[in-house]
Amino acid sequence: MSRTLETLVFDNTYTTLPEDYYSRVAPTPLRGARLVAFNPEAAALLDLDPSEAARPDFVAYFNGEKALPGAEPLAALYAGHQFGVYVPQLGDGRALLLGEVRNARGERWDLQVKGSGRTPYSRMGDGRAVLRSTIREYLGSEAMHALGIPTTRALCIIGSDEPVYRETVERGALLVRLAPTHVRFGSFEVFFHRRRLADVARLADYVIGQFFPELQALGEEDRFAAFLQEVVNRTARLVAQWQAVGFAHGVLNTDNMSILGLTLDYGPFGFLDDYDPHFICNHSDVTGRYAFNQQPGIALWNLRCLAQTFLPWVPRERLVDSLNAFRDVFFDEYERLMFAKLGLHHPQPGDAELLADWLELLAQNRADYTLAFRRLAETVPEDPVHPANARLQDLFVDREAVAAWLTKYGCRLAQEGVPSSERQARMRSVNPKYILRNYLAQIAIERAEEGDFSEIERLLTVLRQPYAEQPEAARYAEPPPDWGRRLEISCSS
Repeated sequence: MSRTLETLVFDNTYTTLPEDYYSRVAPTPLRGARLVAFNPEAAALLDLDPSEAARPDFVAYFNGEKALPGAEPLAALYAGHQFGVYVPQLGDGRALLLGEVRNARGERWDLQVKGSGRTPYSRMGDGRAVLRSTIREYLGSEAMHALGIPTTRALCIIGSDEPVYRETVERGALLVRLAPTHVRFGSFEVFFHRRRLADVARLADYVIGQFFPELQALGEEDRFAAFLQEVVNRTARLVAQWQAVGFAHGVLNTDNMSILGLTLDYGPFGFLDDYDPHFICNHSDVTGRYAFNQQPGIALWNLRCLAQTFLPWVPRERLVDSLNAFRDVFFDEYERLMFAKLGLHHPQPGDAELLADWLELLAQNRADYTLAFRRLAETVPEDPVHPANARLQDLFVDREAVAAWLTKYGCRLAQEGVPSSERQARMRSVNPKYILRNYLAQIAIERAEEGDFSEIERLLTVLRQPYAEQPEAARYAEPPPDWGRRLEISCSS
């Protein structure tokens, strides 16, 4: 059943928690607001008729000029470890949860606006977002969804004429995003470190009741231990998916970690171009704390911060056991994904070494991560002179080393007993041709800043089918030009 903005079904469960979990705040409208982009796929999650985006007052509802019937805007309180240092109060400094929409399938979606003005948690900030950051998150979250990776979703971008001051003067903008919940690790930390243990337990029981109802019948210790294990497992699988697709988050603070294992808070993120395990996508990360190859360890570090909040109810040894499971869950998922990317579906001794040798070749030759796996899917290793093999070698400086590896790879594929055409099709289904490269996002941003929003939709159309060939869109699969290799992405973006 399609609904209008006035007939969305709100079920605002978060407001049933005590009011010191959040602050009720009205959004501050942007001046000269206008619709920049709209995502019908996200609208369907709310049962929202996509034709609503054409209404003259569509922007007014999300810009805070008109109130959505049933919405109860609030900014959530949380704390967090930022770059390893505990900050006792953070919270939604530039975002507001308008309310929670329940769709006809019984799913509940947070409807949140990002860039809606100051809140009690803005500290010295202006509570605004800028057009470039909203475009990056809009495209980034939808690209991740198309890749099959758990993430928040993006409904629309609203631009404006209002100046916002960052490194330069930019235009303010709003992102409207969706998630089952925006509760994060830091939501628990804030109450634990304030010694408000009853509030930690209350929040845990709220999340369990909403998302893990099967745990409700357990006693307190078992319930909270099982809840933590769910979060550990989801987080481990999420980071394994990031590693497999070549995604780096950029700011893996505990306040940016979703309690449901979603990719949350897209700031200075980036997908690998040339394979560099030490890739740092955030130019503010001068120590490399959140480098690509550090993400699994940082995720576990963050989980330890979360686990600490359950010490009053769960024995330390049991919490440690849950955390120790991270490694096995992560590596099981990572190897499953990476072996599938190699076309290996029946694991054999030596597969890990074959994968490690391949990644070492990529690193030594600074080969394009996405293109190398995609071209590997087209190779015919049993035929050393096949043109597809040469196309793969073209990505490497050391062609002979690639040929030698392909020989070993071909021997391993023979053990699979799968026809080449079937193996190639399987590999194409797990090795994307199209990712959101930084330079592609930058082109869309620069055109949008000039008033042309069409590239956002063109790029999103391509990213929605990352595994398809899309011959008409082949240029979006090309590696970055020289200027696109040196882009700096900051937290302010």
